[in-house]
Amino acid sequence: MTTTQESSSLGLQRSRPRVVIVGGGFGGVYAAKRFRGVEVDVTLLDRGTSHVFQPLLYQCATGLLSEGEITSPLRHLLRGYSNIHVALGEAQSIDADNRVLTASRFDGSTFDVPYDYLIVAAGMRQAYHGHDEYIQWAPGMKTLDDALAIRRKLISAFEMAESLPTPEQRKPWLTFAVAGGGPTGVELAGQIRELALRALAHEFQSIDPGEARVLLLHGGDRVLPSFNRKLSAAAQATLDKIGVETHLGVHVTDVSETSVETTSKDGAKTKNRFEARTILWTAGVEAVPFASVLAQALGVKQAGGGRIEVNPDLTVPGHPNVWVVGDMMSLKELPGVAEVAMQGGRHAAACIARTVERGTPDRKPFKYRDLGSAAYIARRHALVQAGPIQMSGVVGWVSWGVIHIAFLAGYRNRFGTLLNWAATLASGSRRERAITYGDPQSARQPYDA
Repeated sequence: MTTTQESSSLGLQRSRPRVVIVGGGFGGVYAAKRFRGVEVDVTLLDRGTSHVFQPLLYQCATGLLSEGEITSPLRHLLRGYSNIHVALGEAQSIDADNRVLTASRFDGSTFDVPYDYLIVAAGMRQAYHGHDEYIQWAPGMKTLDDALAIRRKLISAFEMAESLPTPEQRKPWLTFAVAGGGPTGVELAGQIRELALRALAHEFQSIDPGEARVLLLHGGDRVLPSFNRKLSAAAQATLDKIGVETHLGVHVTDVSETSVETTSKDGAKTKNRFEARTILWTAGVEAVPFASVLAQALGVKQAGGGRIEVNPDLTVPGHPNVWVVGDMMSLKELPGVAEVAMQGGRHAAACIARTVERGTPDRKPFKYRDLGSAAYIARRHALVQAGPIQMSGVVGWVSWGVIHIAFLAGYRNRFGTLLNWAATLASGSRRERAITYGDPQSARQPYDA
């Protein structure tokens, strides 16, 4: 434990134990908040400036919510914590012997952040299973950039179809393929159909947006495999009702600018190719690159998806001052959901706080309290599963809304989201449909450049 005054390349004078938190997601933010009033100096490092409420990214992508309603600036969230410093940067390397983390800035320069205790909550990214080339045609759904890119693809597809003279030319633009039948894929597919059926229904002259074909491509034998089979069947019935075409037992084996290919998992290995100009990817996640850097520096092995195996108290084996929480950790097959990250972040921070206060290491094991899972299927249809409690339909939909409003960061976001949902429910319109071109240089170029 550090007691002499030291400084980092951030220019901060440190005289108390130093805690560094990597990641401003659920795990990082909940860990940081636990340090209120604790005699430590905390640095929260993130490659972005805001905490993103990932469970509602798909609603930003489909024009229901703005990016401002699902994000909160980290500096604003933590403004009342005098012992917490927020730093914009991306973790690059770690010197475990000297306890120094090196991060990079926007301009490529680097800075060092010494630590006595380290909490890694860097999260996961979309996995393309050895086909990273797919990303140019099939964006994932893990970041705000993903959501805005998907919004651009969705809205542009309808606009393109409106300008084309024949049904044959319009068809690929009005075909939307979603790879992955987990919660994100199901929610995204359902929202695309709702966007077409409701928000865009009377706004075009040449096309009927309701004719939009949405394909949900999934390798399992049912959608939402993490839910009870009864709830999964209810979700499938809703998807069928709103017109989502579900293809089960297939792998996506090729993606191009104009089409997607699937191969059946059975012995026949039947291939099908669908013409689609909008392909979206939600089929799996993998650890961010820093996970492998961390594993190598600490001399530990990575588990499935690049996750880091941890001890029962969430510390890395052989490194009692390093905790890994959230999606990046591997422990007892805990799911990669927000609640695991929140509880894990709080647990790691509480262990550090008790260690500092008592002067002896705290090795209390992490006990996850499963508060359930929820998934939005379509208007007035959502699923909620919490132990023996199972809800679907309107009851599930209302419960889903209450849960998400409760966990949104900040009263302003909660009020704004609730107001936007109410306006959309009353009018059927979606106002968040502006598209961007990525950067000013791209925006200045002609379409055909």
